[in-house]
Amino acid sequence: MKKVTLAMALALAVLFSAIGSASAITNGVPDAGAHPYVGLAVFDVDGEPSHRCSASLLSPTIVLTAGHCTDGTSAARVWFDENVQNNPEYPFSGTTSYDGVAHTYPGFCIGCGNGLPGFAAGDVGIIVLSEPVPTNVVSAYAELPDEGLVDTLENKTPIDFVGYGVQEQIRGGGPPQWTGQRIRLYAPSELVSGNFKHGDEFMKLALNPGGGSGGTCFGDSGGPDLFGGTNIVLAVNSYVTNSNCTGVGYSARVDTPEVLEWINSFL
Repeated sequence: MKKVTLAMALALAVLFSAIGSASAITNGVPDAGAHPYVGLAVFDVDGEPSHRCSASLLSPTIVLTAGHCTDGTSAARVWFDENVQNNPEYPFSGTTSYDGVAHTYPGFCIGCGNGLPGFAAGDVGIIVLSEPVPTNVVSAYAELPDEGLVDTLENKTPIDFVGYGVQEQIRGGGPPQWTGQRIRLYAPSELVSGNFKHGDEFMKLALNPGGGSGGTCFGDSGGPDLFGGTNIVLAVNSYVTNSNCTGVGYSARVDTPEVLEWINSFL
C-alpha cells in the first residue's frame, strides 16, 4: 500500500488517520438485509487499528477481501451489522465483532505491473475467524464462481456492488473530501469489457453515477462484485483510476484457477 498513489488507490482501505468518518457505495441505497454476508473489516498494523475494507463471508469462519487490505496486518475483525456507524466498540474488538487472522494471496503485488490495468496483481486476501459467525447473525453466504466464469460474460453484464465505503464528496474551502456513514449499501453496475490487457486477472467495471450505475470508492476495497442478482462473487474491488471514484474501476478476479485453489485451501 505504501506505493499506491491517491489517484490509483481503489476503493482503497480508508485510513482512520485520514478519513475517520468515511463510508458507503457511491449512488447506492441501503442494502436492507439483501446481502447479510457482506461485512466491514478493520485491520491492525503493529497492534493498532489502521484501515478498513469491505469483505464477504464464504463460510462461518472464512472471509474474502482484497490483498492490499490484508497485506502487512497483524490482526483483523469483522462486523456484519448493516449499520456500524454508532457502534461504540468500533474500531476495536468487542462483543459485536468477530476476530481473525488475515492471509494474503502469495502472488499479491501492488504498484508492480505495467500499464494501468496491471497496476496490481493477485489482489486477494482471506480472513480466518477464530470462531464461527452464528447463523442468527448471517444465515447465507457468498459463493465462489465456477472457474473462468468471467470469460463467458458479455459486455454490460449486470454487476452488483455491496460495501461500506465512502459515498459522497464535500466541496468548498479546500480540496474535496469524501464522507459518509459506516452503513452497508448496494448499487447496480455493469461489466465494461472483458477484452483488455490484463483482463485475465481483472474485471473492468462502470463507476458512473451520472449514467445510472453505482460506483465503488475508498473503503469498498475487498467488497464483492456480484454476478447481478446472485450471491456469486466474480471479483473483489481492487482500485479506481482517479480520486473522484468515477469512470471505471478494476477488480481482482477470483475465478482464475490459481486464486480459486488458494481460496479453497481455507474452506
